[in-house]
Amino acid sequence: MITGHGGNIYELAQRLGCQPSEIIDMSANVNPLGPMPELMTHLQANLSVINALPEVDAGGIIQTFSRFYNVAPDQVMAGNGTTQLIYLIPRAIGARRALIVGPTYSDYRDACAMNRVACEHLICREADDFVPDMAAIEKKAAGADLVFLCNPNNPTGSMVSREAIDALCRALPKTMFVIDESYLPFASQPEKISMITTDLPNVMVLNSMSKAFRIPGLRIGFVKATPALLEKLRAYTLPWSVNSLAQTAVSWLMTHPKPVGAFLAATRTMLGTQKNDIRATLHSQTGIRCFPSAASFILMRLPDNLNAPMVWQHMANHGILIRDCANFTGLDESFIRMSMKKEAQNYRATNLLVQFCRHHDGKGDAPHVH
Repeated sequence: MITGHGGNIYELAQRLGCQPSEIIDMSANVNPLGPMPELMTHLQANLSVINALPEVDAGGIIQTFSRFYNVAPDQVMAGNGTTQLIYLIPRAIGARRALIVGPTYSDYRDACAMNRVACEHLICREADDFVPDMAAIEKKAAGADLVFLCNPNNPTGSMVSREAIDALCRALPKTMFVIDESYLPFASQPEKISMITTDLPNVMVLNSMSKAFRIPGLRIGFVKATPALLEKLRAYTLPWSVNSLAQTAVSWLMTHPKPVGAFLAATRTMLGTQKNDIRATLHSQTGIRCFPSAASFILMRLPDNLNAPMVWQHMANHGILIRDCANFTGLDESFIRMSMKKEAQNYRATNLLVQFCRHHDGKGDAPHVH
């Protein structure tokens, strides 16, 4: 299913009569500083790997990933992006009833629907900045055998501590928890939040290379779980799920910790500055509410005189794609999400938002953000 996702740069470029590369895609949550030049150089030098089949079970990159995160190789499986794994899990573990902590990524719901697993959402409160209420989750999850929790969450940017997640998972040992950490590299001190080193038998941790390293087209994802759980997943896994170039990328990333660490640290610093600047500008000059975010994007509530389709269309007319959040379960046309890009692009988008808000407030054009 592909109905729950964001904008299409190819469609917009055709409508505007420009190249897709000219569209500023702020609907896609990828690292604005990526991909790493060193990684791209390495991939260009190794394009010949596509002449042969990739390693059938991606065993080599499982070994390097395991060493990088200091986990046992028999507790790791690679996939064609975390989304492939999300669709695989409900069927493989024989889930019957799932709980989705939302508003969140639509593919958790779609994966349940595809596998005929009944599911319900527990929608976090806007008044709490969409931070999950762990006691409420524990109460609701008691009737489910599978729980999806994205941390940090998409599209809200909210995050909960490792201690809180660990306590929740321990409180319900018969319930399977899928902890999606696709956006965790963008958060401050991610190693203190990650559940990847947990030894709990009812926890699966998803890890994505797509977002942080801006290589979504390569489709690289991992799941960390007990060997018994992974055996269930492998029973439904296709051979050669991870292509040769993707395996080459993982091998490089996982064996160059210094440049990778520096790149991610620079990313977090830049994102922190940009999010603070945009939040301050929109707070002072518009009625837009920006929610706190540990990820690479900001969820925004529009003032009452605007709605997401109006704002989306205005931005699209200027070659900028943002995310209309109306199709997230638990949100409506009051919400948009804007992913961070480089400084000039962020300021351009922010100025357009300010101008649009002022125009609809009858206050005329807004001054430019500096």
